[in-house]
Amino acid sequence: MKNQKIGGIAALIEALLYIIGIAFLFMVLSPAMDDTSSDIEKLAFILENKTLYQVWHLLIYVVFGLVLIPLTIAIHENFTTNSAIGKKVMPILGFIWSALVISSGMISNIGLETVNGLFIEEETTAVMAWEIIGAIQNGLGGGVEVVGGLWVFLISVHGLKEHIFPRSLNYFGLLVGGAGILTAIPGLGDLGLLFGLTQILWFGWIGTAMIQNKNPSI
Repeated sequence: MKNQKIGGIAALIEALLYIIGIAFLFMVLSPAMDDTSSDIEKLAFILENKTLYQVWHLLIYVVFGLVLIPLTIAIHENFTTNSAIGKKVMPILGFIWSALVISSGMISNIGLETVNGLFIEEETTAVMAWEIIGAIQNGLGGGVEVVGGLWVFLISVHGLKEHIFPRSLNYFGLLVGGAGILTAIPGLGDLGLLFGLTQILWFGWIGTAMIQNKNPSI
């Protein structure tokens, strides 16, 4: 029961980090997404607000990934299945997702320091370097959400099989996880936004269920 409450709190923290990250992006860092600005102007804005940008990445990637570890452990304590997928694959996917997210955030923050030095000498080169770093980050976990999506999807599938967590939560998890999995298909990367937004509700819902111990199927 204690671990379930810790896991539930971790899930609520994940939801809160998503909300803080989105609010921070649109309220503070929105000029970096302005399509009317050139790539050099966008990067110049990011570098002018480098500390804020790095704090933002620290929260939504590094802290998020670290909190995901106890949440993964707590969620999978609920399952009793003897299948390899249920007992081994699912928690491993949670840990892999955690590592990918943390790596994604650290690569971006460390890369920004390098780009900052390049920007002083050659702006065009700095922009190219930042684009390469962005591609690596998106490949790890900033744009392709297949690992996280598969984790949520399998939790929901086995939740339905074993009557773990509310039935409606598990069905919703199938939709959330499916959106994440589909981001691996070329041209469907925009579903990452849908995955992120619906994960806010999924984390909040599963966190509340774990804290209140509402596991029976309803």
